[in-house]
Amino acid sequence: METTESHGDSLGLEVLIPEAGKEAPCCPHGPTLLFEKLSKGGEAPRRFYACSACRDRKDCNFFQWEDEKVSEERLKARKSENQLKRVGFTQQQQCNRFVKFASLAVHEKRFCQDCQLLLLPAEHGAHSAHSCAAVSTAQLRRPSTLLRPLENKKSYAQYLFTERSAHFLLDTVTALGYNMVLCVGTPRLHEFIKLRNLEEKQPLIKSLLLDIDYRYAQFYKQEEFCHYNMFNHHFFNGESSSAVLQAFLTESQEERVVMVADPPFGGLVKPLAHSFTLMSQTWRKLQSPDSDADMPMIWIFPYFFEPRILECFPSFAMLDYQVDYDNHPLYKHGKTGRKQSPVRLFTNISAKDFILPKDEGYRLCSVCERYVWSLNKHCNKCNLCPSKDGREWKHCSLCEKCVKPSWKHCTTCERCCLPEHPCSQSDETPGCFTCGSLKHKRRACPLRTQSSRQLRAKPGMRKTPSPAVLKQKTKRKSGAARRAKKAAAAQSH
Repeated sequence: METTESHGDSLGLEVLIPEAGKEAPCCPHGPTLLFEKLSKGGEAPRRFYACSACRDRKDCNFFQWEDEKVSEERLKARKSENQLKRVGFTQQQQCNRFVKFASLAVHEKRFCQDCQLLLLPAEHGAHSAHSCAAVSTAQLRRPSTLLRPLENKKSYAQYLFTERSAHFLLDTVTALGYNMVLCVGTPRLHEFIKLRNLEEKQPLIKSLLLDIDYRYAQFYKQEEFCHYNMFNHHFFNGESSSAVLQAFLTESQEERVVMVADPPFGGLVKPLAHSFTLMSQTWRKLQSPDSDADMPMIWIFPYFFEPRILECFPSFAMLDYQVDYDNHPLYKHGKTGRKQSPVRLFTNISAKDFILPKDEGYRLCSVCERYVWSLNKHCNKCNLCPSKDGREWKHCSLCEKCVKPSWKHCTTCERCCLPEHPCSQSDETPGCFTCGSLKHKRRACPLRTQSSRQLRAKPGMRKTPSPAVLKQKTKRKSGAARRAKKAAAAQSH
């Protein structure tokens, strides 16, 4: 069975998670994802494969229609291109290089900032025209401060936890009794764990970093780092890397393990959830073949993705803790960021077990029996602390639920929304995009594979334009009306 997720209303795309065993063509970032392009002109939707990690063709131009027949010559050329784009050193070579680098004298330790590479003495001459700098022992233990963050929002958007958030995560997993942490896309948490072990002079917590940024292979042993793409559950080093994860999870039979994942915010929820589910299934099989338990997880993502995450993982709950990042222009506290970060923790661990710091503005709600943000006031009518975005929400007796403070109840739409909204437009497109039925959404349509033109001709189906088309027309009309109103007001003055 396939699951879908919208890839943006304007694009009219959905991503499909195929059944197990169905192989997808590969690009340099591993197996591609299957997308379905929705047609507004009445034609049947078409499916195509595209890169799982990059949303911009400039970063990865792979494209192939699902029903396209690819010649042997093109397959060979594609394979050759994928090999050319692989990293220069194998992970074993990187480990050997690090052992040599660590044994060098202080004045011999150099880092090429242009190539983002630790240099051995014999390589200094080849990089003499580059910007190189000395490397201290402290920097070797904190590679996230040495490496330049990747900030392409449409591919490797790499934002690093502030020390405050990193310490909170580490202190929390420790307080919860976990002594093994699977760090998926969380390099700063991984290095904080290693630093904590050095301070205590004993390995209190064991961690494994899975990350698409291969530069971290320079700093860690093979059992501490795997080059990994979380959007397609792909290990770039094949069985050798997947065996490292297998060994890590096998060891967790005797210990307590938790997965902490911090995906790029522009990533699709469904592929991520699929990868995390596969990870949990592997852990479950190692624990007990008959077990139905899920691996403890903490998924770090913006709060507005809550409906999509809960759709994939109904057992998850969103905590009020606001995660901050050092190098993100908005998702941090301070003068240059927002007053509240929108990034939250989603977890299948009981929310009652998380103690949020009172000195950072969190309080214990005695009714909900969990910590919440100070402005998240408990509503006796809803019987919960309703705020999602950090502001104090208000209860609407007509909607019978709490809503954002900027919203007002609209008697025309019969719901709460922004005061300047265009009336009679719901947040979600009603009915089915494909067949026009008002009784289900497109993803649940039993006739998805047939053409939209044929479906609209069937009796009982709506023959009016699709909701998406109507919504766009109404939007244009309302925009024109606003412009006319402004022009009239200007003339009156």
